[in-house]
Amino acid sequence: MGMGTGSSGGSVSEINVTPLIDVLLVLLIIFMVIVPTTPRGLEALVPQPPKQNQPPPPENDRTIVLQVTSRPGGGAPGWKINDKDFAKGDITAELTEIFATRQEKVMFVKGDKDLDFSSVAEAIGFGHGADVTNIGIITPQVEAGH
Repeated sequence: MGMGTGSSGGSVSEINVTPLIDVLLVLLIIFMVIVPTTPRGLEALVPQPPKQNQPPPPENDRTIVLQVTSRPGGGAPGWKINDKDFAKGDITAELTEIFATRQEKVMFVKGDKDLDFSSVAEAIGFGHGADVTNIGIITPQVEAGH
């Protein structure tokens, strides 16, 4: 701060703002360098719906779909692997046999709309028991192409 006596007869006090501006610019540059330019998030595989007016791709033997079907009357759910019926106790053994020779361990789970989620979670557990690394869920919206 400078104190000056001039011809005005009173004291004048002024702040020297030049050092404050220098500090402000240095802090601005530091924060611009520190803040990353691209935010990082979790890497996730998001299923994409099929394009409009295109027929679905033909099913091949590489796609494994574990389907949990509801029984009329609320009985125990049925289990299918690629539209072939299996008993609940045989699911893990069958999945282990299917994925034993595959490098790509991808499986899809499809459940009926009337089922509890516990049955679908159990199907995901069967996949984990067979050492399947990527498990996707087929929803009605994905099937409809929305």
